[in-house]
Amino acid sequence: MTTWLAIGALAVTTALIKAFGPVLVGGRALPPNATKVIALLPPVLLAALVVTSTLSEGQRLHVDASAAGVAVAGVMIWRRLPLLVVVLTAVAVTASLRALA
Repeated sequence: MTTWLAIGALAVTTALIKAFGPVLVGGRALPPNATKVIALLPPVLLAALVVTSTLSEGQRLHVDASAAGVAVAGVMIWRRLPLLVVVLTAVAVTASLRALA
């Protein structure tokens, strides 16, 4: 029973937090600086998720072949190569390093 009460309380709290922004801002436009920061959030959060899933195993740092594949993919994307080439090369690098290990 306590678990369900905690889940219910968390659901209500989450709904209140999500409603707080629109209620606070209302129909007003956000300041330009806030809009710029909000536009930068998705790529930063995606990068954080990629780094976390690539370099962590539980609570510790774990560097393996997938880290090399992601690094190669990052450099290739930075050089603006086609996405299909990036993915296939990253897969090949990761598979080659795993086969050698």
